[in-house]
Amino acid sequence: MKLGIVGLPNVGKTTLFNALTHANAAATAYAYTSAESNHGVVAVPDPRLDRLDEVLETPKKVNATIDVVDIAGLAEGASRGEGLGNRFLADIRGVDAVAHVLRAFANPEVAHVRETVDPRADVELVETELVLGDLELVERRVDKARKAARSGDKAAQRELATLEALVAALEQGRLARAVERHADDASLFRELALVSDRPVLFVLNTDDGVGAAEALATHAGFVEWARGRGDQVVAVAARLEAELADLEPEDAAEFRAELGADEGGAIGVFLRAAYEVLGYITFFTGDFRSSESRAWQLPRGWTAKQAAGRIHSDIEHGFVRAQVVNIDDLIALKSFHAAREKALLRTEGKEYVVQDGDVINFMHTG
Repeated sequence: MKLGIVGLPNVGKTTLFNALTHANAAATAYAYTSAESNHGVVAVPDPRLDRLDEVLETPKKVNATIDVVDIAGLAEGASRGEGLGNRFLADIRGVDAVAHVLRAFANPEVAHVRETVDPRADVELVETELVLGDLELVERRVDKARKAARSGDKAAQRELATLEALVAALEQGRLARAVERHADDASLFRELALVSDRPVLFVLNTDDGVGAAEALATHAGFVEWARGRGDQVVAVAARLEAELADLEPEDAAEFRAELGADEGGAIGVFLRAAYEVLGYITFFTGDFRSSESRAWQLPRGWTAKQAAGRIHSDIEHGFVRAQVVNIDDLIALKSFHAAREKALLRTEGKEYVVQDGDVINFMHTG
């Protein structure tokens, strides 16, 4: 699961990346100076896993992770290769979802590509470049499909019709993800890997000490617009979070209290929202005989057999059944035995759709 951090130059992308990964990547106050993308892995905090580990007394716990890419800032004209446009578009095609960072801070020492703080205008500039980049790619594919369609190839004719409808939408400035599609078109869209087809999480990067609720209220018009089109919005004081990430948890909590910052930090809120945008849930494994308690990410709607494959292909192939209990019930009862006595430990088959918070023990052959 890979999340790309994007946005205009100097909106705080690298600072957010550092807050997430503790990587201390270089962040500058000047536009267009970051040429390389930064890559890192983020452990997703989950208090449920912490409590499960305490109950099961396993030797270690393993959090689910998200791969994060801090993509170089986008310049106007990127779709034509301006600035680092070609690299930007190539990098964003490799991610599953986008965290679009927007400037909501007023620091005059950090260069800004426009004179005012205007998140919606920033979104429109970036998305225009994404749509134009996609349009160029799809138009090239149309030329190829048209030649094949002339020969009477039915599949090519269907593909051409889909591509021509997509071109028309992109020419109107619509994002690829907003274009209706038939189930049979899924493989074509996967192959195209259009950058405006990625799900998006908007991140308002606020001034230090500005709480999330205050930031969202200040930009209420933008939040309403974004949510109206189906996108989530979170607020993060990225510079503050990057500084707190280097402290011990107790010291960070004390510092937050002194500053009046959101208790627990905005990074956890951000990561949970990223999970939602990516369409993932979390299931858990572990029992008293296990060497670890572990959280696993899983696409929403996947079955128990598919979940087994996340652990090991041999477990999926030899799947027999799954023993399932909700993590809150297991924590409250403190054992699988007690959960079984309360009829809360269930036996499920391979077609069972895994729910967020399931603790699963897989029975398998081999």
